[in-house]
Amino acid sequence: MQNLLAFAPEVKAALEAGRPVVALESTIISHGMPYPENLTMAREVEAIVRAEGAVPATIAVIDGRCKVGLTDAELELLATSPEAIKVSLRDLPIVLAQRQVGATTVASTATIAEAAGIEVFVTGGIGGVHRGTVANPSQVWDISADLTVLGRSKVTVVCAGAKSVLDIPATLEVLETLGVTVLGYQTDRFPGFYTRDTGHGVDARVDSPAAAAAVIAARLQTGLPGGVLLVNPLSEADALDPAEIERHINEALGAMGAAGVSGKQVTPYLLARMKQVTEGRSLAANLALIKQNARLGAQVAVALKNR
Repeated sequence: MQNLLAFAPEVKAALEAGRPVVALESTIISHGMPYPENLTMAREVEAIVRAEGAVPATIAVIDGRCKVGLTDAELELLATSPEAIKVSLRDLPIVLAQRQVGATTVASTATIAEAAGIEVFVTGGIGGVHRGTVANPSQVWDISADLTVLGRSKVTVVCAGAKSVLDIPATLEVLETLGVTVLGYQTDRFPGFYTRDTGHGVDARVDSPAAAAAVIAARLQTGLPGGVLLVNPLSEADALDPAEIERHINEALGAMGAAGVSGKQVTPYLLARMKQVTEGRSLAANLALIKQNARLGAQVAVALKNR
């Protein structure tokens, strides 16, 4: 992997100097939001990380290299290119070999970030166990590679919980099996992306970036495989009503099944449909959560370096 990494000068200098760096995924740019909101969001998120004292490293695959930190032109390429491929772990060697433009998911971003020596990674929401997998085991199992990577990568992932479409109890059970430490930031409850509370708890609550950094540092000292998942719920002003979201998701799942949507197309399909049925409120929530996660992630990265 080291031979495949291409560092932006700002990121390389920060890592060599031991300054805080925050990894950012690129799938949210290419497949999570429409243009031009996606490009504006990418620029604003990087600015938030810098304002909190850390260096942003948006990760993508371009010209056969794993880019760790992007130029503004590369951000725009990801935001506008219809050919950008959603890259999870299985796709990474193909996209590298064929020199395609690749937008990295949680799984591939965390893997590249760890190889680059970055300790904190910010995203919107993680993937997990999809609904129906446990209730109907005769169907093809749909379990995100995000969970496997969380169980072996030492990178701390800051997010707003798991995506609302998932089977949350099963996702949490897999995280427990893999030994991932799940921390709630200023909450005892596990959030569900658009919603603040899925009805399930976390392993422990932390109320400051320093407290989160203390747990992360202790985990790193143990040498255990895997990392920490720090969940940061949307503010009450930005969160959507759980009953409304559940209704929309059930309707979307039915439509998705009828349309034959599966695999890596599921998340983009659901995000687009949710934007439509909520008249844009889900997009506003998505924008809010990625920005607040970026702020928290940068604060935690700084706290880790200050220990």
